[in-house]
This record gives sequence, C-alpha cells and structure tokens, in this order.
Amino acid sequence: MRKSTIWILTLVMALSFISLLFVQVSYLTNMIQMRNDQFEEGVKRSIYSVATKLEQDETRYFLEEDISTFESSLSSSYPTSSTHTISIMPGYTTTPDSLEFNVTSAKDVNILPEMPKIEILDPQHKSMQETLKSQYLYQKNLLNEVILNILNESSDRPIEERADSTTIRSYLHDELENNGLSLPFEFAVVTHSGSTVYRSEKYNPDEVSRSNLFIKTLFPTDHANKRHFLKVYFPTKSSYIFSSIKFMLPSFVFTIILLIIFVYTIIIVFRQKKLTEMKTDFINNMTHELKTPISTISLAGQMLNDDSVRKSPAMMQHISKVINEETKRLRFQVEKVLQISMFEHNKVQLKLTDVDANKVIENVAHTYKLKVEKYGGSLDTDLNADNAMITVDEMHFTNIIFNLLDNAIKYRKEDVEPRLSVSTANPDDGHLRIVVADNGIGIKKENLKRIFEKFYRVSTGNRHDVKGFGLGLPYVQTIVTKLGGTISVESEFGEGTKFIIILPLI
Repeated sequence: MRKSTIWILTLVMALSFISLLFVQVSYLTNMIQMRNDQFEEGVKRSIYSVATKLEQDETRYFLEEDISTFESSLSSSYPTSSTHTISIMPGYTTTPDSLEFNVTSAKDVNILPEMPKIEILDPQHKSMQETLKSQYLYQKNLLNEVILNILNESSDRPIEERADSTTIRSYLHDELENNGLSLPFEFAVVTHSGSTVYRSEKYNPDEVSRSNLFIKTLFPTDHANKRHFLKVYFPTKSSYIFSSIKFMLPSFVFTIILLIIFVYTIIIVFRQKKLTEMKTDFINNMTHELKTPISTISLAGQMLNDDSVRKSPAMMQHISKVINEETKRLRFQVEKVLQISMFEHNKVQLKLTDVDANKVIENVAHTYKLKVEKYGGSLDTDLNADNAMITVDEMHFTNIIFNLLDNAIKYRKEDVEPRLSVSTANPDDGHLRIVVADNGIGIKKENLKRIFEKFYRVSTGNRHDVKGFGLGLPYVQTIVTKLGGTISVESEFGEGTKFIIILPLI
C-alpha cells in the first residue's frame, strides 16, 4: 500500500474519531448542564418553601398568642346563646354573628370581606345590623393590631426561636424529597454581616463553593439590619449530577479505547512499512554484495578452462588465491546474516574466556592498518588502560572492533585522508572503556538514534557506494549487551564519529 493512501485513510479515520468524540463530549456537557439546572431549580423551590413555612409558623405563633384575647373580647360582645363563628386562621375560631373570613399574612389586611348586607325588615333588625357593623369594625381593628404586632415585634424574637435548626432540617428534608432531591445537605443560618448563628454538625465552610451553595433570605419583612439568611450546600452535588449520566461513560470509554487502538495500529502500519522498505533495501544490497564474489569466482572458473592458464603455475596460484579470498568473503557475508538471525532468536551461546583487551585490539589494528594505508590514511592506537582483562567471546569481540573500523573506512570523506584511532582506559576500577574514533562524514542527529536498528543504513546519496547490509552496528550492540556492557555514539555531521564501549572488568 502506498504511503499516501495510508495517510489519507489515517486522516479520514482521525477526523471521524474526532467528530465522534466531539459529539459525545457535547452531549455529555449538555446533559450535565441540564441536570445542574434542574438541580438548582429544585433546590430553589425547596428553600423557598422552607422560608414560606417559617413565615407561616411565625404568623401562627402570634395568632395563638392573641387568640385568648380575641375570644374573651368577642364573647363579651355577643349573647352566649347565639352561634356565630369567625375563622381567623384555619383551626382557630371565635364567635361573631355569622361572620367568616381568613387571615394568612400581612398582605391580606386590606382584603377583609365586606360587611354582609342585611335586609331591613323592622327596627329590631335595624338595631341588630348596627350592632353587627360596629362589632365588625371592632374586630377588623383588632386584626390590624395583630398584624402590626407581628410586623413590629417578630424581628425582636431570637432567630433560634423563630427558626430552630431541627425545624429547618425537617422542612429542608421534606421539601427536597418532594422535589426528587434525595442527597445529603448541610446548612447554616447567618446574620446580615455574615456571622454564623448556628450551623449543622458537618457544615464545613472550606467545602462550600459558588456552584453548590444556595442562599435564601429568612423573614424578608424584617429590617435590613436584622435580617438572617439560610445557607444550604450539598457536599455530594457533583457525584449526584454525574450519577445521572454515568450510563454514557462506557460509550465514551470504548470510543477512547478504539481511538488508542487506531493510533497504535497506524503506528504499527508505518513501522511495518518502514521495515518492509528496509528489508527491500537489504535484499538489494545483499544481492549486490553477493553478486561481486560470485562473479569473480565464476570468472576464475572460466579461466581454469583455458589450457594456457593451467600450464602456468603462477597463474594457477593466483586464480586459486582469488577463488579462496572471494569464497571467504562470500562465507563471511552469509555468516553475518545468519549470526544476526541466531542472536535474534537467542540461539547463540558465547564461548567466554578471559582476554587482555589491549592485546586483542592491537592485533586487530595491526591487521587493519594495511587497509587504512591503502586509502592514504593512518590508524593510531592509544592503549593506556592499566587493567584490560575482560571476559568475552574473543571471536565476537574481535568482530566488534573490526566492524567499527570497517564503518569508519566506509563512511570516510572522499577528499580527506582517513584518520582512525582506537584507545582504551579505565574510567573506574570496575570497567574498561574502548573508544573508536574517525574523521569521516559523521552522522546527522536525526539518524543517530536509528543507527543500531537492524537493516538501517545511513544514506550517502548513492545507494551502492557504501557496501553492507545494515547489520554491522546491530550486531555490535547485540554482542556488547550480551557481554554486560554498553555502547554509545557521539557524532557531528561533517566532523567525524566516536563510538564508546564500556565493558566490565574481570
């Protein structure tokens, strides 16, 4: 699949997931806002009802206080044989002549019923009418006095008597239940200056916020300096709001999981595509690497068919040497591929022995110096480690140094004589540090983190100007790691490269 097709599919899927998440988040946000509005409306209705009930209790208190005065006053004005009633409050009655009216609050003081019309039949009835009229006006004045008394004297009563905590808790519980709000609440009564008169046991001002606090004025007819306020807050409001939309959370979670899986799948697809490209490059490079020795061996075999060549011992020796060298080269390339495969499946057992790293490195450098001098360069050794005894597989350790030196030659600058160096030192009492440095083309920063990836090769412009399979450095890292060491690289593009190996001493 082409990379552009993958990117288009990725973009379409990403936009689809983002749109789906946006719709879900918008729906959740709207649901939360709606539930929050419903909650606030229910609470406001509840505390309004509580304040109204407290006002009714206040009115009832004063009416009960004055009821005996009304009864005695009314009974002295009417014969005891008459049966007349005045209903001042529901449940509280007295006895004027067939007069019935209700008083519920100070608002109703001017809405008293009109004097009933009585048809005048004779002087006796006329006299009775006058008596009733005067009694009616008298009772009206008494009721006005009661209401004025409530207005003037109620605010002087202690708030603890007018609205005790038990009554408020009971009213709040009932009203909240009636509005479908069954959740814990805490409350306090405060003065107009903000000082607390009393509060519920678990009322904690530190938990109060603007979102979960509701305030209602108690007895609004009181003077401004004497007013009190009821504060109610709900510690579990957030849990209550979210509990009503928790049915949406699984779909939201599943969408997030699908998004994560989608992102992971896209990453895997790109990695696989990159790996496929690297393997394709590996096959191309391997074909090129194997083709050269095979062609050379084939040419040497054809030369052996020539009678004149067979008659020349020197030519036979030269051809034999060429075939032998190219066979070794071919075997080395195949062996390198097989080694990486075996290391990847942990099928290789290292033959560990104690060796002097200085001597091994010196032998490798002596052998490799001829190849460096072929390009007009030099190879310097600075083996200053006082203790260089390490436990390694000597063959693989030799290959490590050889691979690093070989890379230095492969990635040399064309117009500059190669300068290679190998040094050893003891950074501490327990480790050996080996540094292989060169003055080659260097490695760009974006490539540094990938040079130990299998099949990865830093491009030099021409695909085949630098031979190899991209297996050298992965092989080096694998061996160093198996020996209990570490390898790192320092490089500046155009300035050269330095590989640093740290191995434990015996």
